[in-house]
Amino acid sequence: MASLGTLKPLLTVPRHWLCVRCIQPRCCSHLANTTVASRERRTAVDKLKTRLSSGPSFQDFVRGASVNKTQAADGEYADKHAYLSEDLEMGNSRKVYFETYGCQMNVSDTEIAWSILQRKGYQRTGELNEADVVLLVTCSIREKAEQTIWNRLQQLAAVKRKRPKTQMPMKIGILGCMAERLKTELLEREKLVDVLAGPDAYRDLPRLLTVADGGHQASNVLLSLEETYADIMPVHHAPQGYGAFVSIMRGCDNMCTYCIVPFTRGRERSRPVSSILEEVRMLSDQGVKEVTLLGQNVNSYRDTSEEQFCGSDLTQLSRGFKTVYRTKQGGLRFSDLLDQVSRIDPDMRIRFTSPHPKDFPDEVLHLIAERGNICNQIHLPAQSGSSQVLKAMRRGYTREAYLDLVNNIKRIIPGVSLSSDFISGFCGETEDDHQQTLSLIREVGYNVGFLFAYSMRKKTHAYHRLHDDVPAAVKRRRLEECIHVFRAEAAKVNAALIGSTQLVLVEGESKRSAKDLCGRTDGNMKVIFPKEDVAAQPAESSAAPINAGDYVLVKISSTNSQSLRGRALGHSSLRLCLGTRLVNVWPQTQP
Repeated sequence: MASLGTLKPLLTVPRHWLCVRCIQPRCCSHLANTTVASRERRTAVDKLKTRLSSGPSFQDFVRGASVNKTQAADGEYADKHAYLSEDLEMGNSRKVYFETYGCQMNVSDTEIAWSILQRKGYQRTGELNEADVVLLVTCSIREKAEQTIWNRLQQLAAVKRKRPKTQMPMKIGILGCMAERLKTELLEREKLVDVLAGPDAYRDLPRLLTVADGGHQASNVLLSLEETYADIMPVHHAPQGYGAFVSIMRGCDNMCTYCIVPFTRGRERSRPVSSILEEVRMLSDQGVKEVTLLGQNVNSYRDTSEEQFCGSDLTQLSRGFKTVYRTKQGGLRFSDLLDQVSRIDPDMRIRFTSPHPKDFPDEVLHLIAERGNICNQIHLPAQSGSSQVLKAMRRGYTREAYLDLVNNIKRIIPGVSLSSDFISGFCGETEDDHQQTLSLIREVGYNVGFLFAYSMRKKTHAYHRLHDDVPAAVKRRRLEECIHVFRAEAAKVNAALIGSTQLVLVEGESKRSAKDLCGRTDGNMKVIFPKEDVAAQPAESSAAPINAGDYVLVKISSTNSQSLRGRALGHSSLRLCLGTRLVNVWPQTQP
């Protein structure tokens, strides 16, 4: 499926010619209001009708025919013979409302989509009742996630019906994985959706919205082997400016039997190092204190965009791990990228997610241990503690290989925090398999976990070859047991931090009390502490308030499985703490 977006048919019809019939009815539609924007768009339609009189030439239908292109002012290319006028693709200050569901990659996709629409003159609103366009960035990883979207579409349809006739009709769009997976069903089921755009089609949003303006549904869900949006600078909406996500690669080649991602996100392709470094520098200049590198399989990053990168070196995997695909060679690897990103700003934390355990060769681990601003926290998705289930999942490792990797990580990175993913009730999972998962959780000792009951997804290998034979009630019971054990072990791990001093990046007020602040440690643990002025520098008597984006030292006094509690000692920075034991930075007599 991923290759369809790159095939050229024998005869091709330009996409702008395909939607001519969709545009014509707009001349007499209810959009002909008395507003200035409506008059401008009506004028553009009249110009278009004049240009259409000659129609497309023979060259437009011949495979491989050259199309005259001109360089646009913003660096993009535009067809001279475009039948869909650029004026018609302009937003004309229409307001767009985004709702984002699912993983951090969807947060990044929202920023990319908004950057594209902003260039076309759209405005963004945080109020649904003001929106002319509502775009839902969706997730398909589990059935529950999709049902949430269906329910939300019903609510939005009701809002759309109540919109005053004097206003432009509201348009509803589905973006991301659900658009890619359900395509036809989304367009046909109760006609709730006006626009569909898959993860590789966000550049086409202005055209799709223009077609929808004419009263027609519009869709582009073609996957690409090349699209990384490397030239699109996302419009970051980091919470109060303290952190941001940076997408470095898209798609996945692992083909785990339970996973829909390769079918909704396509094959792996990595963004050029140069564009990533440019974005991180920009974020550093804006004062962002934490950057999280994103990818469906983030540590399989491999930049082959330049000839000098394409050597013959084979990709090194974690010891004892294998893949379903042939070993790749050449390119700048994740360790190369991590090295360069971490050098940009020593006072900026660097995280990454979501990795695969197979892509942790020793050079990546040593780099994390050496660089003070690369967080000593690793997400290490296990999915199961049973070698038999791992084989059915096509994960490429055994329980023993996973535990060997955990021990290697703890040896190279002392004090590392580990998080993980687990699936309960996968096809064929026995009670003994489940008990092995519980024992793995106890043996490793994770700080954070993401645990789910298995949800069969169409198109996956499991859907075609395996039998979802674990009853729903058993799945729920096993999931509850996993959660119980996970929390018990996390409570033990966190309790070991009582009495320690942690460097915390402040995120803002605690959700439960305006009197408390909340932030995260290097190990990605949530810390809650009283909102009060503290010393501006070590051994200084002057006090200063604590704001979001500040680094502060917090002495931990109590913990549970979910968070840490303590009291702030004073302001600090990564630079100040590098190479210095935190307990020696502040006198023990500090409150």
